[in-house]
Amino acid sequence: MDDGQPAIPRDASPEVDVDFDEVIDSVLDDLPEPFLERLGSVAIVVEDEASPELLQSVGARGLFGLYQGVPRTRFGVDNVPLPSKITLFRGPLTRANAGRMLARYPAMTAQVVAKIYWQALRLRLKGAPWFAHPERAG
Repeated sequence: MDDGQPAIPRDASPEVDVDFDEVIDSVLDDLPEPFLERLGSVAIVVEDEASPELLQSVGARGLFGLYQGVPRTRFGVDNVPLPSKITLFRGPLTRANAGRMLARYPAMTAQVVAKIYWQALRLRLKGAPWFAHPERAG
């Protein structure tokens, strides 16, 4: 489906372990009271990925999140709130933000890589055995 929207890449950057409950709680704590009051009957759910069927049903190539429910402006005559749900998709959010973190903190990325190679060199100098990658050990 080519609707002009870029697809959210499924493997663009490394996975980062994020505690989504903590992030959601932090965001909700920072919401202004008028907005927080309107979220009273909305469930916030976290799923790993949007299914291909869901993407097709909403005409999207990728989703970070999805609201499902009845807008407050369309409540019935008795103004009874109907259950609504915001689904956040962990995979796309994590991948998109991991790339941002790498771009925002390139020195930290270089520092981690340098430390990995430094530890490898120290192990080599201590006489640790060297093993070639199985696919390259020809």
